Amino acid sequence: METSPQDIGLIRVYHAHVYYDPATTRPDAAAVREQVCARFPVQAGRWHDVPVGPHTQAMYQLVFAPDTFSTLVPWLMLNRRGLDVLIHPDTGFPRRDHLVHGFWLGRQLPLRGERLPEQED
Repeated sequence: METSPQDIGLIRVYHAHVYYDPATTRPDAAAVREQVCARFPVQAGRWHDVPVGPHTQAMYQLVFAPDTFSTLVPWLMLNRRGLDVLIHPDTGFPRRDHLVHGFWLGRQLPLRGERLPEQED
């Protein structure tokens, strides 16, 4: 475990993974996505209606700059329509970013950490 403070300048962008159930909550996920994209400078990733990578539930990803964090994250806190959201930094260490440095809005869902590389190439 890292004991000395890390420079927050290591954070290149943030990812918000918005989880949904394709059969029941996809319309809510679509509404959240549409509203986020209309209000914030984000890059919206593809819809994944089946688990992909370390994710054990359907989801899409929103990528946003550090200077957007202070407005987007509170908006998601209040407007996520009951969906579970993982928010984590991208520092180039995917396993640590998802499993150690991230936080959840809603329930903490299981992740398959073994599918994440320790460090990007």
